[in-house]
Amino acid sequence: MRISDVSIRNPVFAWMLFTALIVFGFISFSRMGVSQLPDVDFPVISVTITLNGAAPEIMESTVVDPVEDALSSVEGVINLTSTSKTGIATITVELDLDQNIDTALQEVQTRVAQAQRQLPDDVDPPIITKSNPDDQPILWLALTSTKHDTYDMMKYAKDVLKDRFTTISGVGDIVLGGYTDPALRVWIKPDALRKYHLGVDDILNAIKTEHTEIPGGFIQTANEAYNVRTMGEADSVAQFKDLVINKRAGQLIQDTSNALRLGQVARVEKGLADVYRISRFDGVRALGIGIKKQHGANAVDVANAVKQKIQEIQNELPEGMKVSVNFDTSRFIEQSVHEMISHLILAVILTSLVCWIFLGSWTATLNVLLSIPTSIMGAFIGLYFFGFTLNVFTLLGLTLAIGIVVDDAIMVLENIFRYNEKKYGAIESAIIGAREITFAALAASIAVVAIFLPVAFMKGIIGKFFLQFGITISLAVLLSLMESLTITPMRCATFVHSGIRSTRLGKAFEQMMENMRVQYQGLLYKTLAHRWKVVIFSVLFVLASFFSIKFLNKEMSPSQDMSAFIIRMKLPIGSSLEKSNNASRDLENWLLKRPEIKHVYAAIGGLGTASASDANNVMMFITMRDIGKRGIDPHLHHELTEQEFMGVVRKRMKELKDVKGAIMDLSA
Repeated sequence: MRISDVSIRNPVFAWMLFTALIVFGFISFSRMGVSQLPDVDFPVISVTITLNGAAPEIMESTVVDPVEDALSSVEGVINLTSTSKTGIATITVELDLDQNIDTALQEVQTRVAQAQRQLPDDVDPPIITKSNPDDQPILWLALTSTKHDTYDMMKYAKDVLKDRFTTISGVGDIVLGGYTDPALRVWIKPDALRKYHLGVDDILNAIKTEHTEIPGGFIQTANEAYNVRTMGEADSVAQFKDLVINKRAGQLIQDTSNALRLGQVARVEKGLADVYRISRFDGVRALGIGIKKQHGANAVDVANAVKQKIQEIQNELPEGMKVSVNFDTSRFIEQSVHEMISHLILAVILTSLVCWIFLGSWTATLNVLLSIPTSIMGAFIGLYFFGFTLNVFTLLGLTLAIGIVVDDAIMVLENIFRYNEKKYGAIESAIIGAREITFAALAASIAVVAIFLPVAFMKGIIGKFFLQFGITISLAVLLSLMESLTITPMRCATFVHSGIRSTRLGKAFEQMMENMRVQYQGLLYKTLAHRWKVVIFSVLFVLASFFSIKFLNKEMSPSQDMSAFIIRMKLPIGSSLEKSNNASRDLENWLLKRPEIKHVYAAIGGLGTASASDANNVMMFITMRDIGKRGIDPHLHHELTEQEFMGVVRKRMKELKDVKGAIMDLSA
């Protein structure tokens, strides 16, 4: 007995199988994360080490060399590169593609920890990260203030806002762009040092010894126990000014009747640590807040939750402060997923029309269409347990699968139809027709899987992205095979009936197909009469196709108009932060006057770890208004696309005086 016989003779079993695939597929679909690209870990690990004030040569010899020696023995390392700047060094470890990135990350952490014994005492703890496109912030927010200084804005973002956004479900990490740690600034008065015969070291030693809290220990009596705390740290500027300077040149000052205070020799005020970065949002000093999602989380849901949280805290912000959305990648993810789902629905509609035109029966068309949700929704079950997300690659696989999954159902249905037209009974036609076509359907499905499944075994970064595509379409095809050999014959035996076309459209289509059959028959006779010519022409055509590949342009992904692009500007080496700031401001002001521009976020000094050597770097995140809502350019006389506007920006950048000699790059 064939598997189709079981379904035909037990229709309840077949309907339950159909319902189970739909229900559990929907549950899996609702629980899957949404992202633009698959969650792929690139085989690259970065180690960032900072040593304030150290020259690049010192960073190279005392920091980079010991760490590189330790990392060279990590298994699977292909290449080690390093970049040393003033106070900061970055070591990039490129691994073999087959290497487990998480295992390699642990080994790198161990090697760096071993090498730390050879590093200078003042070096900051190394920062070790792996590369993953999904680790980039999905949202960039901008905190601006019109009534508070930069110190209050930085402190509020670090102490309050960061915690509020971290508690949102799905948020993995918060990145503060343009952040500078709040600090007390001590401005020493040279005249006061000479007056009291003090040196700068005396001031530093006084701060180290007096502004510290040493554990006081524990006291226990017969009846009570106490924790002892020495209140040694100053809590305010006034208390900091009252710190006692009790040593001169390392010797204790004997005159205790008139204690010398820090406020007598220095000016103390609230401020920021050394400023290496400046951020602006639409021309106003700002602090960038980047929201990273957790791996596998739904990017759209996380972004919507963050936006809802912004609405909640907007009224709680100090007067004059405002949080705005600067850059929202979830909007593009949502649009991409929405477009893919729209195409998926359109594919279903077009498939149903084609099936109806060729089969000429509404019941047969419905039977074929019911095979689509079974295969597609069933595929979601496999994708969920594989840990995949709804992204461009999985949705592309499902869209392509629409036209493929109906092939098996049509094949089985057509063969059953043939016996219906011979006046066999519905059940008998279903049994005989399904039995005859089982092997052909199996061969057709395996042939399709043999085409797409090898994509999952591709090497390199491209292979990691196409893994989900290959598995998605293979799952859908295998489920369609199961559906065509079980559920489709059952439905054919239940409600599918054949008939003669009686409408004008049906008769016209039959006549058209008959004409095409006659023409094809004539063409076939001609080709068979010139077999060798056809074979030679086919071989030459295939060879020409392979030869033409080298003339095609190559890129990892096609360009998209996302209504956003990035300007990277690098001024001549040695340019100060102030010079870079002025150059950036000129370009910002010009951009903000353009009707196409919605927001401009500028990061002077870069977005990475703060360093004085990055003062000549400028990055701008430009958000444009959606196409159809932009202003009309008087010179081009039509609405500008992203690529067209980037050309206008390049021309303007060349005209600006302050950016002459700079290296500039624009990318979407």
